[in-house]
Amino acid sequence: MKHFYDEQNLHIERLLKPMHQHASEDADEMASVSGSIKLLIYANIVANFALAGLQLYAAVSSGSLSLFATMSDSVFDPFANVLLNWLHRKSERLDERKWPAGGSRLTNAGNITYSAIMLSVSLVLVVESIRALATHDPNDKPELYIPSIVAVGVAFAVKALLAVINYGFRKYSSQLEMLYIDCRNDLFINGLGIFTSAAGAKIVWWLDPAGAMVISIGIIVVWTRTALGEFKELCGISAPPEFYQLVTYNALLHSEHISSIDSIKAYHSGPNYVVEVDLVMDKNAPLHLTHDVSQDLQDRLEALPNVERAFVHCDWEVTHAPEHRKNK
Repeated sequence: MKHFYDEQNLHIERLLKPMHQHASEDADEMASVSGSIKLLIYANIVANFALAGLQLYAAVSSGSLSLFATMSDSVFDPFANVLLNWLHRKSERLDERKWPAGGSRLTNAGNITYSAIMLSVSLVLVVESIRALATHDPNDKPELYIPSIVAVGVAFAVKALLAVINYGFRKYSSQLEMLYIDCRNDLFINGLGIFTSAAGAKIVWWLDPAGAMVISIGIIVVWTRTALGEFKELCGISAPPEFYQLVTYNALLHSEHISSIDSIKAYHSGPNYVVEVDLVMDKNAPLHLTHDVSQDLQDRLEALPNVERAFVHCDWEVTHAPEHRKNK
């Protein structure tokens, strides 16, 4: 109960805070952490390249299918990090004449591409695990190779550290959000891989290929969910109710000349939002007044965190049919 009312009080504070204060606080906060974000992104890339080599050694030297499953995820991580970092930088430098809507959706496209690659590799490992279970030679006795287990254990520890650090910065950067999710998933993958590889050598042989299959299916499920989330953002899923309430409250109180709000739409266009606001003002208000009020509100909305673009339309009554849509 206390948590509920604490959340309600925080929400009320957000609503009462002026839009320009939201924007300035976000700008100040981003300025204070921008250097740390850049350093952390490059630290993740360097660590993932090192861990990819370590886990490649562990898989090849042991021959364990479970460790091959952990290796497949680890080897693609650094290349995905480089790709996403390049796409993020590219999105900020696109020619506006050629890409008038901006480049923020490049990140979604990169995440979907990486998800497709991981799904393909994981399907191959599922097939290989089934083949190993079906064609196992009873005389083939797997051996526990300690250096491989230690190597994956080191990778587990590094990923745990990165997951904790990325978690603290994830709200500031979509890149760090994806890196946190990746590290969190790798903890499950590496932990299960260590167990099933060791259990396959010491308890019963089929635990190793079965573990590889479980890991691969887990990777498929996780990256399928990630891809679906990216598709929803690209297709324009609605913003959360809290954001609607923030926009509605501030738009209605923006100017004494605004008599009511006809409609508000807020939806994803990639990772950020597009906001559409229909205002109602006096029909006798001069053009310069309606323009200035609408333009000022648009500028303030576009300064809000996570807002890609805002459109403000002014009307004088609310009895008309819905506008801005094609007649079928």
